[in-house]
Amino acid sequence: MSSIKIECIVKDKNGIGESPVWEEKAGSLLYVDITGQKVCRWNEATKQVKMLHLDAPIGSVVPWKSGGYVLAMDKRFAFLDWEKEMVTDIATVDQDKKNNRFNDGKVDPAGRFFAGTMAMETRPAEVERAQGSVYSLQTDHSVVKHFDKVDISNGLDWSLDHKIFYYIDTLSFKVDAFDYDMQTGQISNRRTVYKLEKEEALPDGQCIDVEGKLWVACYNGGRVIRIDPETGKRIQTVKLPVDKTTSCCFGGKDYSELYVTSAADGMDEEWQRRQPQAGGIFKITGLGVKGVPPNSYAG
Repeated sequence: MSSIKIECIVKDKNGIGESPVWEEKAGSLLYVDITGQKVCRWNEATKQVKMLHLDAPIGSVVPWKSGGYVLAMDKRFAFLDWEKEMVTDIATVDQDKKNNRFNDGKVDPAGRFFAGTMAMETRPAEVERAQGSVYSLQTDHSVVKHFDKVDISNGLDWSLDHKIFYYIDTLSFKVDAFDYDMQTGQISNRRTVYKLEKEEALPDGQCIDVEGKLWVACYNGGRVIRIDPETGKRIQTVKLPVDKTTSCCFGGKDYSELYVTSAADGMDEEWQRRQPQAGGIFKITGLGVKGVPPNSYAG
């Protein structure tokens, strides 16, 4: 696979870059820096990044059908008017857990915004376990709690036929699947589809391609792996020049480019010297497979 090319397109050091989403109309990549408390947009034509600083950690951002975005930040879902730089709260979760925050999230094929929580890191990668839950913001702005006892709620996506919900709880070291009912948004029958190898480290964000295979970013593993959820086998590994790869999404004009976010938090000076691009955003081309356009929140 010598045609694969990896390029660092954003050299800014994100504390924890996450939640990349391709915006087709604007030709831009939307993502967040969780600990930097920023929502960012990288424009493919100008190569410029616009940033909006907010007042709390932002776990994920998704496009909103009505224009603007929806955030899972701190312990609340909120609308973001990008032009007016205005955040409007919708709903709060985990009110009994003052140390929690939202992490990764994504919109399902029916327009609901799924996102999960976790306890804040006391030190990098050290979290109080089983404190998180997985929620969905329904299109009527109500919130449904799907399950709890989550360590670090992370990557999520849906199968091409919308009958399976794929989900990662990072400290379980595996990718799970649930049966998914698109009419109701209910999930059931949890099972494991892939268990990570030791050198793959921690599973973080994930996305699906047009062949129904999953791409998983491996935190501390410096790679994205492509897995077949039906056979439970890894098909491909793409190594990156940074260890803390956090998430990935397909984008570009025909969704043939894989964008990968990364983190710099928790790296000492020596580590950062060895990996000067840590915290940057990467674009991988030449994979020979395309991704699926993202869904927008329909509320």
